[in-house]
Amino acid sequence: MDPKEQIVKFRGVYNTLREEIGKVIVGQKAIVDGTLHALFANGHVLLEGVPGLGKTLLVKTLSQVLDLSFNRIQFTPDLMPADVLGTNMVHETDDGKRAFEFQHGPIFAHLVLADEINRATPKTQSAMLEAMQERSVTIGGEIRKLDLPFFVLATQNPIDQEGTYPLPEAQLDRFFYKLLVDYPTAEELSEIVTRTTEGTKVEVSKVIDGATLIELQKLVQQVPVASHVKDYAVRLILATHPNAETAHEITNLFLKFGSSPRGAQALLLGAKVRALTEGRFNVSFDDVAEVALPALRHRLIVNFEAEAEGVTTDLVLQKIMAGVPRDAVAASVST
Repeated sequence: MDPKEQIVKFRGVYNTLREEIGKVIVGQKAIVDGTLHALFANGHVLLEGVPGLGKTLLVKTLSQVLDLSFNRIQFTPDLMPADVLGTNMVHETDDGKRAFEFQHGPIFAHLVLADEINRATPKTQSAMLEAMQERSVTIGGEIRKLDLPFFVLATQNPIDQEGTYPLPEAQLDRFFYKLLVDYPTAEELSEIVTRTTEGTKVEVSKVIDGATLIELQKLVQQVPVASHVKDYAVRLILATHPNAETAHEITNLFLKFGSSPRGAQALLLGAKVRALTEGRFNVSFDDVAEVALPALRHRLIVNFEAEAEGVTTDLVLQKIMAGVPRDAVAASVST
C-alpha cells in the first residue's frame, strides 16, 4: 500500500471514530482530537476538569467504539497497589496441596480508565508507573507483560479541590498529553440537556480492533520529519530548561524544571498524527506548534514566583513558542 492509500485509510478510520464519539459527546472537539492523537501515537492521556464535564463519559464512549478489552478503576484514598495490579493468592490444588495463583488486577486490559486518579494516595498512583512505561507489571519478582495495545486514560479534578493529591512528577511525565476539559458553550449545553433529558438512547458502533490500531500506530512512526522541523522541536524543549544557555527569559523567571526528552517524543509523534489527519505524509512547523501545549504543559514545573503571580505552564509555553524562531538560521542570528 503506497503512502496515499495509507493516508486515506488512516483518515477514514480517524474520522469515523470522531463521528461515532460525536454521537455521545457534544462539542469538546479539541479534547476528542487530543485523545485520538494519543491513541494513534500509542500514548496515555490525562484529562483534567471539574466534575460533570463528561471526562469519564468520553473514555467509556471510546471503549465502545474500539474492539478492545476495557476496565475502569475508581481511584479512592483507600485504594491499594494490589487493587490495581493484582496479587498472588494462596489456593488449594486438586491433590490437596497449597500453591500461589496470580489474580489479575484491572490493569490487565487494553484500555484502562483511571477515574479520578488524583484521589488516591501517591503510593497507589505510583503503582501505575511500570505499566504505563514498560507495558508490564512486576508482582512477587515476576514480570508480567500486558496485552497490546495498552492505554491509560486518566481523569482528575483540579488539584486545588478537596480530597485530591498531586500526581508524582514521574507519573505526569508518562502521560503523552494532558488535556484541559472546559465548560461547554451555550449551544453545546443546550444540546447536552436535550440529549440527556428526553430519554434518547444512542448506539455507537465498533470501528477498529487492536490489530488494525497497531497497524496504524506503525504508520504514524513511518511519517518522515525533516531535519529543520525536528530541530525546531528540539529547540522548543531546550528553551524550557532553566539556567541553560538555551533557556528563554520567561523560563528563568518562572520555571523550576523543564521538559524531559519524553516531551520531544510527544511533540514529534503528536505532530505526525496531526499531519496524517490533515492528509500529509510529512510534518510541518504548524503541526509541532499545534500539539505543544497538550504535549508539554504537564512536564514543566513552575516555581514559587509563578505560583504567587498566577503564571501557568500554558502561559510560559506560549511565550516560549513566540520567542523561539522556527528557522534555525534565524535562531543562530538571534543568539
